[in-house]
Amino acid sequence: MAHPMSAHAFVYLASQSPRRAQLLDQLGVRHQPLLPGPEEDAEALEAVMPGEPAQHYVQRVTRLKLQAALRRLKRRSLPPAPVLCADTTVVLGRRILGKPEDDAQAQAMLQALSGRTHRVLTAVAAGHGRARCAALSISRVRFDPIAAQDLRAYVASGEPRGKAGSYAIQSGAAQWISRIEGSYSGIMGLPLHETAAILRQLKVSF
Repeated sequence: MAHPMSAHAFVYLASQSPRRAQLLDQLGVRHQPLLPGPEEDAEALEAVMPGEPAQHYVQRVTRLKLQAALRRLKRRSLPPAPVLCADTTVVLGRRILGKPEDDAQAQAMLQALSGRTHRVLTAVAAGHGRARCAALSISRVRFDPIAAQDLRAYVASGEPRGKAGSYAIQSGAAQWISRIEGSYSGIMGLPLHETAAILRQLKVSF
């Protein structure tokens, strides 16, 4: 638990992910959304630079998200409170698997993951005033071989849309996951151990 003299009763969550909101609820952290407006090109922040290592990529994107969210907070004249951001990416070898553009790309990603082990990287960053805190969670996930008909059914369900690597560990894809090493919540999109430590540094009560 955070220290009783903590200064902040809530955080702004600069993420549209319902999973991250649920994970903050699990910690008992009060949060309010701080989402991009129509004038912001949020997707552009997630562009991969040529030859960029995955670990550098996910941390860079998270820093950019935090900077954008802090500017948004100031521009909207909202009550001050810490801002929390995160970004998750799936990595197969050196290949970064982001969110699929369509069902065909989702199917191709899942076929590549089938029968192999990949990494899931989630970077977390938070800021308030001049204070900045950041952490990185790295997990490994092993997929069993996926039958073609099962893969097609999963893609058709729409579950891969908006998911890094085209799957969510808390969805039907869990039937193919034979082993994980690391943080289950990190694979979901917000590593709770690292997030709790960051929020304590920024004196958030929960």
